[in-house]
Amino acid sequence: MDSAYNERRAQCEAAARFFGVPALRDVTVAEFERRAPELDAITRNRARHVVTENARVLAAAAALGKGDVREVGHLMDQSHASLRDDFEVSRKELDTMVSLARSHDGCHGARMTGAGFGGCAVALVDAAAATDFAETTARRYEAATGKHPAVYVCSASEGASLEPV
Repeated sequence: MDSAYNERRAQCEAAARFFGVPALRDVTVAEFERRAPELDAITRNRARHVVTENARVLAAAAALGKGDVREVGHLMDQSHASLRDDFEVSRKELDTMVSLARSHDGCHGARMTGAGFGGCAVALVDAAAATDFAETTARRYEAATGKHPAVYVCSASEGASLEPV
């Protein structure tokens, strides 16, 4: 294990073996909570993140289907906390960006995204507030860290697909 990624992967694979499943996606939150005390602290934290993140993804899909952006934002906030505390793949600068994003009135939620250990954050923001959000958050981040962030405004759209021939 020569990288933190490989270390996390091995910890999750060990947790899956403990639960007797091919992957942690096959463990329910209830089953995890029932058996979690049997795991060592690190493996328990890593598995908790994966199991609860899978549940959050399903809940977010349902909330999006109902147009409930507040719930999606809440789930994004929970996701970031789990990535930071249980999976331990965030950094101070990224936590600062997420915190500043959340403090904007137009933001429903924010979380880190990507492979972890730094990188990017994504925020769910009201379209009418997007420009102010980007400018304000960038300015506040630079004041807090001395680093100039790249902030992009984008809109959700359907992903790539195959056109019928």
